[in-house]
Amino acid sequence: MNIFEAIRKDHDIQRELLDKLVKTSGDTKERDEIFKSLKLELGIHADAEERHYYKPLIDSDMMQDKARHGIAEHHEIDELVEKLEETDYDSPAWLKIAKDLKHKVEHHLEDEEHKFFQLSGKVLTDKQKLDLAKSYNSYMSSHR
Repeated sequence: MNIFEAIRKDHDIQRELLDKLVKTSGDTKERDEIFKSLKLELGIHADAEERHYYKPLIDSDMMQDKARHGIAEHHEIDELVEKLEETDYDSPAWLKIAKDLKHKVEHHLEDEEHKFFQLSGKVLTDKQKLDLAKSYNSYMSSHR
């Protein structure tokens, strides 16, 4: 498995959780559980990705702006997660913010999968792609 496959696998988990999240309603156990799972996934994924994908790319002229943009989007995602934490589950605003989060995360994942992966594929060697996947996966499994 290379770094792109490893990241995409986790992106699919996020997409699934986001789909489930926006179908929940009110102050329910289901909403609470899905939100907590999503929050954990987003948090550790952002950390793992920054360490084991963006960091090795930041020195590349071709990827520097993209890496910075990706990291900035992680912060915007964090802010939306914090907003959700500060909002009551049964508030009408909660679902609106959850939908904003879904939109923001999906846009970010599309960017990575359709733009960043192609460019960084030219920058990283085959060995780097495999080594980064190993370090990325071990970070994810030790923090999940």
